[in-house]
Amino acid sequence: MNINQEQLLIFKTVIETGSFSAAARKLGKVPSAVSMSIANLEIDLNVQLFQRIGREPIPTEEANHLYKKTENLLIEMNQWKQYAFALGTGLEPALNIVIASELIHTPWIKYINALEQQFPTLEINIFSAPQEDAMRMLMQNEVQFALLFERELLDHREAFIELFSETIVPVSALEHSLSQQHQITLHELSTHRQIVVTSRDKAIKPELVFSKDYWRTDHYHLALTLIEQKLGWGFLPQVFLDSLKDKEGKNLTVLNITDFTYDLRYFIDLVWNKENSMGIAGQYLINYAREQRNK
Repeated sequence: MNINQEQLLIFKTVIETGSFSAAARKLGKVPSAVSMSIANLEIDLNVQLFQRIGREPIPTEEANHLYKKTENLLIEMNQWKQYAFALGTGLEPALNIVIASELIHTPWIKYINALEQQFPTLEINIFSAPQEDAMRMLMQNEVQFALLFERELLDHREAFIELFSETIVPVSALEHSLSQQHQITLHELSTHRQIVVTSRDKAIKPELVFSKDYWRTDHYHLALTLIEQKLGWGFLPQVFLDSLKDKEGKNLTVLNITDFTYDLRYFIDLVWNKENSMGIAGQYLINYAREQRNK
């Protein structure tokens, strides 16, 4: 059996137009070529597709069932050809992007939408991990891009573009002893357990640790639960707090720290490893991010 795309297209067009002659006109062929193609297809399939009674062919039940499959198959074949062509011009087989778990509620999706519109056949894989783990994934080439908070120390291999900024705030449960104080010094803060969102790797020291005693977790929803249960205080992104449902986050209060502004603003970067070669989709993402920043 050797069925090609042209045969499937002719079969689909005959079903939709209702006749060999109408299909021929639509496809720019002579009616005899359409009729011969259908006859050969019936031989290859060993299935009668049309009853040739009267002036117009009548689709059989088998033809109607195959028509539903044919439309999807033709779409997949066109996508396959577009994908193969794109690969030949330098498109990556896939683009892997990790988003720091602190940033999953930020407007990162606009950059993915731009990629999908420009490269509809590109496979895009999105992951989430604590900031330190996301950086490790990037430098170990598990992903091509990472969306991260600004870093105090830069790896010599990284390149980045600032996308937008985000605020994190110190919070505790309303019933926590810290929430009863109008003003809190850093010394007082250090005497209460802190809930820190950080890497699973305990060898990596977490950032923004103010307390002598702290617990680690790798996700903000877990941190939220621990803080709401009065097991400690912690920093949470403002955009994350804003995204919570009515019942979530109502038991929290923002702490007033006397020694620094309670809302800490950080820039969010699109980061990649400059030592790795970049395909056309990756380069497009970099250029798009620069254009958006300059608007």
